[in-house]
Amino acid sequence: MLAASLLAPALACARGPAGAPQGPVLVLGDSLSAEHNIPAGSGWVSLLERRLAEKAARPPQVVNASISGETTAGALARLPALLQKHRPSVLVIELGGNDALRGLTPAQLRGNLEQMIGLATAAGARVVLLGIDVPPNYGPAYRERLRRTYAELAAAHGAGLVPFFLEGVALQPGLMQGDGLHPTAKAQPRLLENVWPVLEPLL
Repeated sequence: MLAASLLAPALACARGPAGAPQGPVLVLGDSLSAEHNIPAGSGWVSLLERRLAEKAARPPQVVNASISGETTAGALARLPALLQKHRPSVLVIELGGNDALRGLTPAQLRGNLEQMIGLATAAGARVVLLGIDVPPNYGPAYRERLRRTYAELAAAHGAGLVPFFLEGVALQPGLMQGDGLHPTAKAQPRLLENVWPVLEPLL
């Protein structure tokens, strides 16, 4: 596991003094969070930013560091610099779909996610995991191991968990784009509602 202590000097002030403005919400995801093939500003992360602005006098900033095609390995490589730059209070991890498409094992996925959780925790950020599923052709055993990966990591590290990020969206007519993989703009409010009950108590 990547040593969390490597980040300690750079992130010692991540929490800040009592009464200081809350750090941002950092979203680290793939195309599901990067507004793939939908109008800019219509994605669930943009909707989250607007909701926070409506609900709080001093809303936390929302930083969307999601990249289409991102994997857990790629995100892990980028995370130390993101933590140092933004010093988030909450890290939302929406990753894993591209790992599965590239044939990574659940054990490899778990290792990368666990390192990200460790780095975020050492930086003073709370973590929310957004779980994924894969098509049935991956087989029930693989899908079950994938599901357990997110649940077990959340339980072991006290992270928030959305068991299935695309709940109520996947396979629904009008809510998925023609590729069957990416939600439409119409689906984005539902995605925010899937995340909000887990995220809100951490803010």
